[in-house]
Amino acid sequence: MNKPNGTGLTRVINATRCSIDGLAYAYRHESAFRQELWLSVVMIPLGLFMGQDAIERVLLTMPLLLLLTVECINSAIEAAIDRISKDIHPLSKQAKDLGSAAVFFCILLVILSWSALLLPRLLS
Repeated sequence: MNKPNGTGLTRVINATRCSIDGLAYAYRHESAFRQELWLSVVMIPLGLFMGQDAIERVLLTMPLLLLLTVECINSAIEAAIDRISKDIHPLSKQAKDLGSAAVFFCILLVILSWSALLLPRLLS
């Protein structure tokens, strides 16, 4: 059975191209993704600098990468729902709202992780 993206190294290369296409689309068309990306471009190096050890660096940077990941998934959910129908439907609203809630929880995770690790240092 032939795989649509190939096998082995060809599949990896094709999957990477698909990922780059997805990131380019998200950057061009999703303002929330752009905002979160630029926030991450600033905060990830800051987190790497401010973390006192590898664990702290991971705890400061990973929530930002998770936020970008979940924002992409949320955009994919919205695109799939809109592909099915632009009509207002309770299940469509539910799917979109749940995707938005996932992004919200990631934003909370960023705030909580940065606050828990850095506020004690700033207050002492």
